[in-house]
Amino acid sequence: MEVEQYRREREQEFQSKQQAAMGSQGNLSAEVEQATRRQVQGMQSSQQRNRERVLAQLLGMVCEVRPQVHPNYRVTV
Repeated sequence: MEVEQYRREREQEFQSKQQAAMGSQGNLSAEVEQATRRQVQGMQSSQQRNRERVLAQLLGMVCEVRPQVHPNYRVTV
């Protein structure tokens, strides 16, 4: 009987410690989730602001071809 009572007390103590740890972990999880959302929103707004400029730059690089001889090319006679 005493052993069973001791086991119940220890189980209850364990449950309370586990609940305390999980409670703080749940709060931490919510903070991480919120920070992640802010970062994603920041990246999306940055992408929207810079989209046109980057596309113009890429198209300029692709469409503007400058033919040149490579520096390692050797002419042999």
